[in-house]
Amino acid sequence: MEDYLQEALEIVKAQAGVRTMTEEEITSMVQKLAAGIKAIAEGEVLESAAPATVDPQKAIREKSILCCACGKSFKVLTKKHLSTHNMTPEEYREHYGYKKKLPLVCKSLQRERRKKMKEMQLWTKRGKNK
Repeated sequence: MEDYLQEALEIVKAQAGVRTMTEEEITSMVQKLAAGIKAIAEGEVLESAAPATVDPQKAIREKSILCCACGKSFKVLTKKHLSTHNMTPEEYREHYGYKKKLPLVCKSLQRERRKKMKEMQLWTKRGKNK
């Protein structure tokens, strides 16, 4: 098991190097990866686990947004990703009870975008050109 654990730790270490992860996420990921690597090495057929259910109210976080359909973490839920679940952004919002115009992005990115738009003041520039 030590080899599997070591391999899992290397993968999680690389993942943690590119994004912020909580202690719980790291622990969970190491456990799942070690078990998965061991199962593959021993020739077991992995059953496709049902996606973890994500509470839509807790899915939009400060630095990430969780896909309620599969549980994966993103900064932005794109049309391309949602198409893998055969959904459009509009259908996704409706299915999980979000408001129609809610941006499918993490809170920090949403704040940055709002600030940038206020700085650009596009609504004032348009009036001057007429």
